[in-house]
Amino acid sequence: MRIALLGAGGKMGVRLATNLKDTDFAVDHVEISEEGRRRLKDAVGVDCVETGQAVSGADAVVLAVPDRAIGAVAHDIIDKVRPGTALLVLDAAAPHAGKMPKRDDVTYFVTHPCHPSIFNYEDTQEKQNDFFGGVAAKQHIVCALMQGPEEDYARCEAVARAIYAPVDRAHRCTVEQIAILEPALSETVGATLCMALREAADRAVAEGVPRQAAMDFILGHLNIELAIAFEVFPEGKFSDGALLAIEQAKPVIFKDGWLDRVFDPQAIKKSVDDICDPPPTA
Repeated sequence: MRIALLGAGGKMGVRLATNLKDTDFAVDHVEISEEGRRRLKDAVGVDCVETGQAVSGADAVVLAVPDRAIGAVAHDIIDKVRPGTALLVLDAAAPHAGKMPKRDDVTYFVTHPCHPSIFNYEDTQEKQNDFFGGVAAKQHIVCALMQGPEEDYARCEAVARAIYAPVDRAHRCTVEQIAILEPALSETVGATLCMALREAADRAVAEGVPRQAAMDFILGHLNIELAIAFEVFPEGKFSDGALLAIEQAKPVIFKDGWLDRVFDPQAIKKSVDDICDPPPTA
């Protein structure tokens, strides 16, 4: 299979190019910025080719470009790709926002990394410190065949496994389900709660707790609390005191109906629309 990697000199592009270098795929790298081309050359040792040359001969085109640019880039290349070409998008935002061009004889495939789990226990420090994934630590991925023949799912998953390697499980989802996972679950809820935890830890420090004690305490407690909540440690139980604190804190911290508002399909659609077309800042 011949792959055209667009945005090859960006942060994500260099990650993917590095992984693809050690595969049997033939890869044409495309990067429009001089800085990105230099970064790619320094990191991976490869040169770039012109966009039209890359996409016209590709069996698969990987769009490693920002969400807000995917629609424009896809529309720019769609008349240059051959029938049967697979376009791989690395996030559900642009596809779910309706940014992909109309063309029935090409395949659209969406894939995104889960990133290494908190409960990945690796056998080397290098693997343990690969928080993002795609370098040393194993991770899972999600995939969706948005359009195209069923047989294209397997070949696109093979590309996804290569660019995100090392991959363990590949979960087949729909585009809509991946949009539920991100932004709704992982960013709207997950990242927001992570920042709230950091703000709470900083507040404990401001109240006089030694900083390192506060950080060690919350990170250690999160390890066991997440293990209990997600049943990774099924024999673990919250104490009566913890259960009482949870019951009393929920109405203070969360508004009634917050889950319904976050996971409302219209809210998710607005979120992906804003990601692709950021609203003006004040």
